[in-house]
Amino acid sequence: MDDLAGFLRTRRARVDPAAVGIPADSRRRVEGLRREEVAHLSGVSVDYYVRLEQGRATQPSGQILDALARVLCLDETERGHLHRLARQRRRRAKTPGGGRVRPELLRVLDLVAGAPALIMDHRLDVLAGNRLAGLLFGRPLPGLNTARHIFLEEAERGLYAEWEQCTLDVVGHLRLAAGKYPEDPRLASLIGELAMGSERFRRLWARADVRARTHGRKAYRHPMVGLLELHQENFALPGESGMELLVLSAAPGSPAEDGLRLLGSLGADSDGAHPITSESTDSIRTNGD
Repeated sequence: MDDLAGFLRTRRARVDPAAVGIPADSRRRVEGLRREEVAHLSGVSVDYYVRLEQGRATQPSGQILDALARVLCLDETERGHLHRLARQRRRRAKTPGGGRVRPELLRVLDLVAGAPALIMDHRLDVLAGNRLAGLLFGRPLPGLNTARHIFLEEAERGLYAEWEQCTLDVVGHLRLAAGKYPEDPRLASLIGELAMGSERFRRLWARADVRARTHGRKAYRHPMVGLLELHQENFALPGESGMELLVLSAAPGSPAEDGLRLLGSLGADSDGAHPITSESTDSIRTNGD
């Protein structure tokens, strides 16, 4: 299925006709707007819009895309995704490289002592994390993909106190990533794996919703310290295509702050003075007995 065509169809189906000035009609049989209504409201011919939804139209102009975004009531994230999908046939985004984290970024992770901090790529692979992040997830961070962790590892589902919301966020992010990097084979493989292994993932993916990861509440239920209600901030790393720094902080004086302090003390004897990366674990394996 053409990604642009599928996105237009799913967005059209969710628009309340009354929201764009179309009177209620008890005989209406379609969910959302009809194709001819979208075409009329956006100022394009019905034939051209039908060809867009069938994946047969030529490259739509920015003016047409903006008109469609207005009629379909797209938010800023969805509008950007629409434009990106329309450009795919003409210009492909370069797939990011192997995900090696610069030493300078590892030092930044080392400075974040009172909060879990991670560096992740667009596939939701954890590339590095500080000691507290490792203690939060209770497992080695190299090799951890949070999408797999949430959807496929049933035993780990209890860590996410708001699991259903997390699944919405993950699918929305992966939809954005697939639109930005349509020729990334590892991303396509991950999406296929999740679709094969999770019925919920398949249902959410079919909705074609997109979400940008920026900031917001994240709640974890840790088996040793209980509920941790944290705030996540996402920082895009300049020059590191697709990579983001995620910091999970607790409000001062909150139970979550006490919980993170306790979590850090429980892991005080562990070897976690430096950020955990795939390179560091390889070194431990090589030098160990």
